[in-house]
Amino acid sequence: MSKVLYVIDTKNKDYKYKIDEDTIIYHFSINSSSKVTIDLITEGVNLYYYYNNINYDDNEFNIKVNHKVGNTHSELYNHGVNVKNNKLTYYVDGIIPKKSAKCICNQDNQIINIRDGKSTIWPNLLIDNYDVDSNHSAYIGKFSEEKIFYLMSRGINREDATRLLLESFLINSDSIDLNKIDEFVKEIDKI
Repeated sequence: MSKVLYVIDTKNKDYKYKIDEDTIIYHFSINSSSKVTIDLITEGVNLYYYYNNINYDDNEFNIKVNHKVGNTHSELYNHGVNVKNNKLTYYVDGIIPKKSAKCICNQDNQIINIRDGKSTIWPNLLIDNYDVDSNHSAYIGKFSEEKIFYLMSRGINREDATRLLLESFLINSDSIDLNKIDEFVKEIDKI
């Protein structure tokens, strides 16, 4: 059984976690910058971190995951929606030192620009050990017209199709307790 944490930001904030048991963190941000440092300090620990943000102004998200010991596993899913013509930047660091073998460190980073925002993703894997499995991805763009067309071919109008895509993109896990993120769900409806 994993420990589950919910975080909702509406102002700039820094977070520091020391993970010593299997943990899932759902982090929801509304127009704020966050700096997150996570240290995996116990062998065999698994971290699943879901960062979802709605952005209206110039903001940055910084996250560092430090694999302090070997045989640790981190999965980062960072999804943002840049609503206006502003800047949204993600700095995402997975750090594995020489002493930490048999680690898994993965990142999935995506920003959807609703208008013509300036978005940047810096996915960094700073690895000093050969016995690891590590991957990262970065996507910046709009929802594909193919996805919107598919939903529209099923009788859904363009506005509702976009709303469905936004909801599935920003609430990207079946196990999320929607009651705990009510404020975030209401913000999706405002986009």
